Amino acid sequence: MAAGKWIGGFLGFITGGPIGALAGFALGALFDVGLNAVNTPDRNYDAGTGANDSYSQDHQSRFQQQQAYEGQRNSFLFSLLLLASYIIRADGKIMHSEMELVRQFLRQNFGDAAAQEGEQILLKLFEQEKKMNTYEYQDTIHKCCIQISQNMPYEQRLQLLNFLVLIAKADGFVAESEVSALKDVTLYLRLSMAELDSMLNLEKKDLESAYKVLGITPDATDAEVKAAYRRMALKHHPDRVATLGEDVKKAAQKKFQEINDAKERIYKARGL
Repeated sequence: MAAGKWIGGFLGFITGGPIGALAGFALGALFDVGLNAVNTPDRNYDAGTGANDSYSQDHQSRFQQQQAYEGQRNSFLFSLLLLASYIIRADGKIMHSEMELVRQFLRQNFGDAAAQEGEQILLKLFEQEKKMNTYEYQDTIHKCCIQISQNMPYEQRLQLLNFLVLIAKADGFVAESEVSALKDVTLYLRLSMAELDSMLNLEKKDLESAYKVLGITPDATDAEVKAAYRRMALKHHPDRVATLGEDVKKAAQKKFQEINDAKERIYKARGL
């Protein structure tokens, strides 16, 4: 996540709207570098020559694919940091365990420089929150979530919410204020409360939680259990977020395994 690979690369939809305003504050000069990268044409591509049109078109196609990939991934990562700042501050405290979870995610997948840079972005966002009153900041987060929902595919929004739930769980206790903030984000990301409830019950090993993970009640029929599992497996399959990179895909694989574990507990209890 060095400047040349993330913030200095293509920034996707975060260059405009309410997210763009916060990105400009949080990223500063690096944000301008990102905008310049987006707006600077590929110097190796000469659209005016016809001698090597085939090569030029192929090169431009690869360039555009790379631009789309980086823009999508970098928009996801900044959206994660932005909403993480909201969840971390929801209970009025900045917990070391929650900050460390974000640092570890960045460090393991992008290196030590990324962890330091990500922490600085979070601190900038905390600073901006202090400058705004509670209502104004919450309204800004709502608008950012709407912008994300309009630009980010459903499966990626699910994975984004999953990361936020993991951050809220990092200190071993999810406060009511954190649940309320997660519900806020869920609503404005245009996801369902059933999805949030499912994620809050991941990692639990009791049978009641297993039903919540699948989004059903214990009085569901066997056919309804199987149908619920198929729906969850389809929505949360790791391949659906593969374009965001291996690190995000690995997190999705862990969640997918927990969904399978919940299904197996129910199947075992029912003798299926």
